[in-house]
Formats: sequence, C-alpha cells, structure tokens
Amino acid sequence: MAVPKRKMSRSNTRSRRANWRTTATTLTTCPQCRAMKQPHLACPSCGTYNGRHYAVAERTELQG
Repeated sequence: MAVPKRKMSRSNTRSRRANWRTTATTLTTCPQCRAMKQPHLACPSCGTYNGRHYAVAERTELQG
C-alpha cells in the first residue's frame, strides 16, 4: 500500500482542494405556468413535461 514519504504542505493541500467547488443548478421557465424548473424534468408546480400533463406533481426530495 502506498504511503506518502513527506507531509504535504498547506499550500499544496489548499490548491488541490480549490477544485472541489460546485456549480449552481441551471433553471429554465416552464412553458405552461412560467415557473422556474430544472431542464428535462417535470415542472414541480403544474406537473407538465414536454407538452404532457402528469397527474402527480410531487417533489421527491427528502424533507427534514
């Protein structure tokens, strides 16, 4: 198993971790209700996607 021979300096550690940033989620407007939604997903407010209406417009993320 590989083990580092020397301690990595703070500047090297921090410069390596500088690339861990995240990007903001892109949002588009729903053509039916003009609410903001993620592209390629059904609208959470009206439940339409690609001109079709889906009966249940629920969010699947966990609450809490």
